[in-house]
Amino acid sequence: MLSQLLSLLSRQKLRPQSQTDSSKLSESSASSPAQSPESSNNHDLMTLGVEQIKRHEGLVLHAYKDSLGYLTIGYGRLIDKAKHGGISEGEAEYLLQNDVSIVLAALHRNIPFFDRLCVPRQAVLVNMAFQMGISGVQKFKKTLSLVEMGDYDGAADGMLKSLWAKQTPNRAAEMAEQMRTGQWQSG
Repeated sequence: MLSQLLSLLSRQKLRPQSQTDSSKLSESSASSPAQSPESSNNHDLMTLGVEQIKRHEGLVLHAYKDSLGYLTIGYGRLIDKAKHGGISEGEAEYLLQNDVSIVLAALHRNIPFFDRLCVPRQAVLVNMAFQMGISGVQKFKKTLSLVEMGDYDGAADGMLKSLWAKQTPNRAAEMAEQMRTGQWQSG
């Protein structure tokens, strides 16, 4: 809802300034860079309009049902498929980058040998932690011990014997091969 409203507002043509407004603008522009009246109005509209919408909608950092029962998130962002809600590919990419950064920081903090691994093997742990959380990866005690010792074949075998591999067999097979070889797998 919010993104649709903001998109509509930004496309809407604002009324031209009156002659009096124009003369005030030229007086003030001597000391500051020229800014078109429409640009100034759009900036005010975005800044003040967004703050007002934030106040009215409130911030909820998880999916919830709005007053009409539709799934919503954030500041009233409609994500319910039944009402054609959702996010854009760019927004999904932004969220993914954020999530991977968080996972990467957790791996650096919690897996002491993480920095000594080659990038494709680090990516295996990133992928696993993204899917099951850092606590899920830490349950792979024997596998992690084998990775630390450089026994990548043993680690890959351990990965393939896990419940994770039964639940997501294609992903686990690809990640096990990447751990085994230290080479990127493209599926």
